[in-house]
Amino acid sequence: MPSRRKRQTRRQWRRVDLHLHTPASSDYQVTGVSNLDILRAAAARGLDLIAFTDHNSIAGYARMLAEIEELELLERLKRLHADERQRLDEYRRLRQKVLALPGFEFTATLGFHILGIFPETKSVREIEHILLDLNVPAEKLDQGSSEVGATVDVLTAYRVIDEAGGIAIAAHVNSSHGVAMRGLGFGGQTKIAYTQDPHLMALEVTDLEQKGKRATAAFFNGTKPEYPRHMHCIQGSDAHRLTSDPKTPKNLGVGERVTELLLDDVSFDALRELFQSTDFARSRPYRRSQAPVDFIRAAREAGPSIVQSFHDSYSRRGGRLKAIIADVCAFANTNGGTVYVGVPGDPRKRAAGVGDTKEAVRTIGQTIQSITPPLGASIDVHKSGNVNVVRVIVPRGADAPYAVDDNKIYLRVESETTLAVRDEIVQLVSRREEGERAAAVAEPAPLAGPVVNGAVASPRTGVEIVASDERDGRWYHTMRDLRNGNVVQNVTQKSARKLWHYAISQREKSTLDVGRLTWVGDLALVNRSAHAGKQRYDLAQRQPDGSIRIYYGVTEDGIHGPWRRLVGLED
Repeated sequence: MPSRRKRQTRRQWRRVDLHLHTPASSDYQVTGVSNLDILRAAAARGLDLIAFTDHNSIAGYARMLAEIEELELLERLKRLHADERQRLDEYRRLRQKVLALPGFEFTATLGFHILGIFPETKSVREIEHILLDLNVPAEKLDQGSSEVGATVDVLTAYRVIDEAGGIAIAAHVNSSHGVAMRGLGFGGQTKIAYTQDPHLMALEVTDLEQKGKRATAAFFNGTKPEYPRHMHCIQGSDAHRLTSDPKTPKNLGVGERVTELLLDDVSFDALRELFQSTDFARSRPYRRSQAPVDFIRAAREAGPSIVQSFHDSYSRRGGRLKAIIADVCAFANTNGGTVYVGVPGDPRKRAAGVGDTKEAVRTIGQTIQSITPPLGASIDVHKSGNVNVVRVIVPRGADAPYAVDDNKIYLRVESETTLAVRDEIVQLVSRREEGERAAAVAEPAPLAGPVVNGAVASPRTGVEIVASDERDGRWYHTMRDLRNGNVVQNVTQKSARKLWHYAISQREKSTLDVGRLTWVGDLALVNRSAHAGKQRYDLAQRQPDGSIRIYYGVTEDGIHGPWRRLVGLED
């Protein structure tokens, strides 16, 4: 009995819980619960879409289908008793209200948990074959145990689920059995791969409501140099019972930790489309008693960064429209991003909004056409508070370098947009020609873990002066961007952009007395300062040959491992 749902013609916010267990999981916490009870609970909590995700098993979903098929057979044979009729009618009513998708919570090697979710059209037997391909033993397919012996690794699981037409979601990534849990003993490269793999569509987190730099979603918003792929983050109840446990409140019930998704309709295809999109404002934590999350307000609280910028207006006067288009070009050449028009980046300042939104969308859209090659940016309008805001979503371009008016090539450097110099343009061309875009997302090799070959790896933001040469009384420097490893030669103090200018000024105005530094092993803090409301650090590192490397303008995003302890940040 496939559920029939009327297709919606416009996007609506839908309540979703994609992590529900049934009594088919061996660690289900209460007895006497049926699949019909779970559907009733989901409907009572106003859920539109759920997934049955038992441990390494599709048995719970299969039992529900088998029960419905048996009731429908008795109906055709005219042998239904009154209580069976009531049960069948209840299934039909609830499945019209709530779409229940088949899935599983797979245990990969090292104990990491991964959700695999599939369309209704995927048969139970097909999903069982997927579990067999993941090395779940045949005799354990119906046990619903999280312990199934040696299976496949995390990356293989992502690929198998995705290639089978499913949605791979890393389960409770910041908690037990999560691929991004703090304190895990494996190297940085492994953690990067486990959270940035192209077959992985979303991260399930347990702190979606949390704000600030320590929030898991903030860590995966594309601003971290070693985690450049902006990830969709959702929350789920991971329910092993109908209602929360009064003795242990963290054991949630059905629909007690919900995500709202802006979907075209309530379907698997709409769900997959959202997770494959670059629109990260189409998901938010569901709040029962509070106003919905204002994603523009949240963006302003985070402030300008390598992936977002803000403009009060789009007027041509004062070059504001040119600045918007420069940002669009820079995001396409760097890591993608979002431009907000009508609001300042500082949430304490009043937002004027955009008056004629149709004219704003038309003007900005037409001006974006001055970028070559053509760029698939999307433009829409949203309400924030009581003002209208125009949003431009810019994908990371596959055909870089992108240029405004054929000859102005921009890059995003932290929270600033700047013209690219020759060496950076060469590196943009190399990125395209060598197919480095896909490789950078899947396995960003230059950005290794905290320790490489026994030595502490360099910070991941800021700049380093790798060489200096005096010619005719003028100094020329070779700069290395610590975020992406790009090297730019022949930079002078006059031609340097802001951070480069700072580094060169520090180098040229005085000779650093390394003997006066306080060393912790081979690391030292040279200087600490505030810039645009953010702490920046100049750091020193002693090399095995006795030479000293100096890193200028390092932000907190780029500080890891022993560097964090050096500057007094919590590890």
